[in-house]
Amino acid sequence: MPVRSSGFARQGWPLAVVSFATLAAGAAQAAEHGLSGEKASFPPFDPAHFASNLFWLAVTFAVLYWLMSKIALPRIGEILEERAGTIGRDLDQAATMQAKAEEMAQAYEKALAEARTNAQGIAQAARESGAKESDAKRHATEAELAAKLAQAEATIAKTKTAAMSNVRGLGSDVAVAIVTKLTGQAPTAAEATEAVDQALARG
Repeated sequence: MPVRSSGFARQGWPLAVVSFATLAAGAAQAAEHGLSGEKASFPPFDPAHFASNLFWLAVTFAVLYWLMSKIALPRIGEILEERAGTIGRDLDQAATMQAKAEEMAQAYEKALAEARTNAQGIAQAARESGAKESDAKRHATEAELAAKLAQAEATIAKTKTAAMSNVRGLGSDVAVAIVTKLTGQAPTAAEATEAVDQALARG
């Protein structure tokens, strides 16, 4: 805060005038005693000067009281009031900044909590999506394997049927050859096929 000159310093000339007048009066009295040849005494302790000393004391006190009440004390009050206002503004500003800092801290904590919640939701969604994709792949693999198994079973059944047909035809031929060799008479194809079917049925 810049230092400003007070009214007391600018208007202190009445006090200087009073002090100078008092000193001048004392000097004049001392000179009179010196010229008269009397033994000089200290003027404030000389009973002959009590009245004038009391008069100038009263004048000096009145002037000082007027200066203090009209200039010095109001100026001091203004300075104290100004400083109190500055301190109050600083305290209000500090309280406002503290409130803003607390609001920012609360907003940060809220944002952090929301970020954590969002992160947990994203992780849960990722886990669920991964589980769904895994289930879909597993079901697709199982369906593909089932289709391949059914195709293999059909192929095996077809091959078995073809093999059994070949075995039946081959059995008929072998049966005809064996019967012809043993009996000398060749059976008919229908008889040989019927005999093979009976043999296959018995197992």
